[in-house]
Amino acid sequence: FKMASSAEDSKPQFLFQNSQESQPTQDKASGVPLSDFVLQLEDYAPTIPDSVTGYYLNRVGLDSSDPRILRLISLAAQKFISDIANDALQHSKMRASGQSSKKQGKDKKMTLQMEDLSPALSEYGINIKKPIYFV
Repeated sequence: FKMASSAEDSKPQFLFQNSQESQPTQDKASGVPLSDFVLQLEDYAPTIPDSVTGYYLNRVGLDSSDPRILRLISLAAQKFISDIANDALQHSKMRASGQSSKKQGKDKKMTLQMEDLSPALSEYGINIKKPIYFV
């Protein structure tokens, strides 16, 4: 890691050097540059609407008029919810494989249950308890 500055630009430029090369390197794992990704967010319609994201951002004190920021946060929230739902599905499958299933075949429908959701959320540091049920 070196800090270099050019005579034309007064801002410092950061160069990452490989031990084998003296050329600035770029992350080859990312397929799309960040600037292109931000431009693509303008046309993206997230699952969570901008108005919902904006409401919750305003509630916590963040006011953003840039729709790309709202969509980026919506995309992150969508990914978070998707990961939790996928983990809950895996817990459900493991629980079902341990029990003798009465329903066999393709007609078995999956439902999201607290038994599966609770361990999936606890992996992300969210602890929930089943609410008390009164008869």
